[in-house]
Amino acid sequence: MSDEVEGEIAEFVDPLRKLRSGTRWVRRANFHLTLKFLGDAAERNRLIALDSILEQVAAQTPRFILQARGTGAFPDLARPRTIWIGLLSEQLMRLAQQVENAAVAAGFPPEGRPYAPHLTIGRVRGLNGWQPIRQALSQSSIQDFGSTLVSEMILYRSILGGHASQYQPLARYGFGAAPPR
Repeated sequence: MSDEVEGEIAEFVDPLRKLRSGTRWVRRANFHLTLKFLGDAAERNRLIALDSILEQVAAQTPRFILQARGTGAFPDLARPRTIWIGLLSEQLMRLAQQVENAAVAAGFPPEGRPYAPHLTIGRVRGLNGWQPIRQALSQSSIQDFGSTLVSEMILYRSILGGHASQYQPLARYGFGAAPPR
């Protein structure tokens, strides 16, 4: 996400962070869009096969505009586990399907759920203090946080633990074509 979009999202999250609640908020530095979660321990030979396919996908993918709009929770606001910002782009949906196909071709198991593009901003650990957060999410269900030009995808290793997860980039895949006009 662009600095401007991340700033808009951080501005939305900061007052919620200050509320006493059972929610663990994602740090701005850890905002990311997941196209495909590969699992806890990906085998090296699968990653090598995936790398080759992702290079081809990226070379054929034009840069595109991604809109950050709306807020919500998975599975829903009554039983929240993940708090999100919505992401909108037809090109993103096509790219996610291509990445899913690439991962399956490289030997990773297929995803059982439909792709739901979002940016995770919080994880709900308990419903203590949930009501003011729920109200803020309801009121911002169509809020526009801005748009970003997406020009690459990155394969990350997630390092879980401690206070916050860390994300180590393993490979970058620059998109090969200019955005459509």
